[in-house]
Order: sequence, then structure tokens, then C-alpha cells
Amino acid sequence: MTARLAVNALRTAVVRRRLIGTVIVYSDRGGQFRSWAFRAVLTANNLTCSMGRVASTRDNTAMESFFALPQKNVLKRHRWRTREELRSEIIYWIEHIDNHRRCQWGLGRLMLVEFEYAFKAADAA
Repeated sequence: MTARLAVNALRTAVVRRRLIGTVIVYSDRGGQFRSWAFRAVLTANNLTCSMGRVASTRDNTAMESFFALPQKNVLKRHRWRTREELRSEIIYWIEHIDNHRRCQWGLGRLMLVEFEYAFKAADAA
């Protein structure tokens, strides 16, 4: 993954989520997340960076588990004509299906959307 890809993803998240209050961006120690460009976007948007420890298998386990889901539910269910078509379908699956249906153990068995709404409501109060 390049720093440019990580920066673009972070900028997209900032625009889409209209972040309020303290937001922690968690990443591994990859060079793209330690790059000047990535850190500049964090600083410009008052985001706090948190990085996992070196060789922490717990960090990788959660992400590998997540990435297995779109692979099983999107990638392997259809033959895609273009990368853009696949990209759009993965984004749709994450934003409209996974975030609205899958409960997260680490969030008290809430769906990501429920947790985000509760977080924003608590922060506004």
C-alpha cells in the first residue's frame, strides 16, 4: 500500500464522516502511516494517531478477519469486468451491508452504524 492510497482513504473518511470531537485513527507501523503526507492530514483535521506495537499479532488478526468477509461475499460471488466495478461493489458492501448488519464484539455487540450514532450523540450532549 502506498502513502498516497492511505492519505486518500483518510481524506475520504474525514469528508464522509464529518468528524466531531476526539477521533483516534488506528494503524499499524507501515511506512505509509508514518509518512509526512499522512501525518499532515492527521494534524490538519485534529486527529489523534494510535499505532499498534511491532509484531503484534492481535492487530493483524482483526484486519485479516475483516478482509476475508468482502473476499467471500463480493469477490468470489461474481466475475468482475473491471477493477472499478469491483471497487464500487466492495464500497457498497462495506457501507450498506457490513456496517448495518454485522455486530462487533469489541463495541458491545453493536453494529458499526449503531456505535457511530451513539458516539456522536454522546459527544453532542
